[in-house]
Amino acid sequence: MTRLISAAFMILAAQPGLADIAVRFTESAPKDRFVIENTGNCALSGQVTLDLNGSAGGLIFDVTGNGAGVQVYQPFELVVGGDALTGLPEVRDGDQALVLEVRGLAPGETIAFTIDVDDTASARGTMVSGSEITGAAVAVAQPEMISRGSFSGDATAKVSTAACPTA
Repeated sequence: MTRLISAAFMILAAQPGLADIAVRFTESAPKDRFVIENTGNCALSGQVTLDLNGSAGGLIFDVTGNGAGVQVYQPFELVVGGDALTGLPEVRDGDQALVLEVRGLAPGETIAFTIDVDDTASARGTMVSGSEITGAAVAVAQPEMISRGSFSGDATAKVSTAACPTA
């Protein structure tokens, strides 16, 4: 029995580590919030793209008072994780995608930012429900691989990425 347990442990331990991420969207007034967490076993670097294009609510980023959004607007504001980024993204009013250049996000660390997200498919454009972000995508571009995930009705997306680099 001890050998069986030891063998099972060795097989599990031999599995490659991954640099997976989880992305959570929280609707709030006046600022909506995105949190990107490295849920994997190694540091993550590369481009993380949030793409609202396929969202059920026709979502857009509303960052100025004179553009495509409804009433209240909020520009991109980094809350946590500035050291993990190479710089801040450029987001124009009405954009449906946002790209973060990640220098290095260690396991368990997060990048969080606020921004206004409006829907274009209902009369309640300023309030976005979890179901309205369904279908929006997250992509992680790393050397030689692009991994993708989609937001579900609970306003979360998970992306499984490449195996951790070996030493």
